[in-house]
Amino acid sequence: MSTVAKFPEKIHVASSYDVRKIRKDFPILHQTVHGKPLVYLDNAATTQKPLAVIEAIENYYRRDNSNIHRGVHTLSERATEAYEKVRVAAQKFLNAADHKEIIFVRGTTEAINLVAQTYGRKNVGNGDEVLITAMEHHSNIVPWQLLCDEKGARLRVAPINDRGELQLDEFEKLLGPKTKIVAVGHLSNALGTINHVRDIVRMAHARNIPVLVDGAQAAPRMQVDVQALDCDFYALSGHKIYGPTGIGILYGKTKLLEAMPPYQGGGDMIASVTFDKTVYNRLPYKFEAGTPNIADTIGLGAAFEYLNQLGLEQIEQHEADLLAYATKSVEAISGVQLIGTAKEKAGVLSFVMEDIHPHDIGTILDTEGIAVRTGHHCAQPVMQRFGIPATARASFGLYNTREEVDALVKGIRRVQEVLG
Repeated sequence: MSTVAKFPEKIHVASSYDVRKIRKDFPILHQTVHGKPLVYLDNAATTQKPLAVIEAIENYYRRDNSNIHRGVHTLSERATEAYEKVRVAAQKFLNAADHKEIIFVRGTTEAINLVAQTYGRKNVGNGDEVLITAMEHHSNIVPWQLLCDEKGARLRVAPINDRGELQLDEFEKLLGPKTKIVAVGHLSNALGTINHVRDIVRMAHARNIPVLVDGAQAAPRMQVDVQALDCDFYALSGHKIYGPTGIGILYGKTKLLEAMPPYQGGGDMIASVTFDKTVYNRLPYKFEAGTPNIADTIGLGAAFEYLNQLGLEQIEQHEADLLAYATKSVEAISGVQLIGTAKEKAGVLSFVMEDIHPHDIGTILDTEGIAVRTGHHCAQPVMQRFGIPATARASFGLYNTREEVDALVKGIRRVQEVLG
């Protein structure tokens, strides 16, 4: 049985969002590291998993383990039903128009590569342009570089300001007749900046340019409505939204997906095969070659259910409170500089310390039981933009507390004592 806590609906966070009760759902949080209580602030890299997700995966392997779609025996039918229910859950989670617009992939990276190698190869040619922003994760840079190198196209980059905000006027100037696709992060993993996706989509669509949104960081932190955004593609990773690794979602509008060629060959993407011709399967299976990641897909479904029960709006408010509290607390420490101070941001607090390398910050914080991420966060162009090699990054999740922010502040002061 799941241990997911039940919460009343439509009640203010102050009275209904019981973070201490929520923390009981996450076994990994209840441990010590170097003799100190674990303070896990690396949620932008990966989130921890509630018992509901762990038990869903275990239950599949204990009770229903079987391949799906083609079996007529009971185990296969049960596994198929559980697997396809997750597609419907993902549709509802993103408010997609149809479940066939949901493609299961390994994660955001594979989703972006899929679009680059299918839509991109078909529609981008010599002299054309792909437009991204200066705050993108490597996964939303390299696939487009590969495509541009192959096709003789050009990768254009819209600039960001000193706060880490996209300069929308400059972005719009870069849209033109040669632009064949726009790819933009919804929320920066390195800066926490929330991009104005609706405005970006509106500008691009005015010129008949499709838009892909990297939603890896946004999906766990805010309600995402792909129909309201009107984006053409949206990508997310299961392990960022309290689900398993190795599973993710690509949403795409039906008309675009139907016109795109397959990404890989074999297994479920086939309707029929002869040595003369292969007929491809209908959506969404056209893009799901081979035996899928069944267990982790089912685990992802449990994560969707868990988040829905808590309520994305309440999670967003909880994390906004943590970020505001952490920003004020860390800013007050002499010798610490925040990197990424956008007016609209969420979940991520990146910082540097005078004369102390971020890797040393992370190492000393670890001795205090505090897990943060240090380095360039797979966003080296962002680091170059700010003239730094790396940052230390604390990123918040639905189970973090103000007391853990206090522990971070105490840990930063300890870093200064040791290395300052």
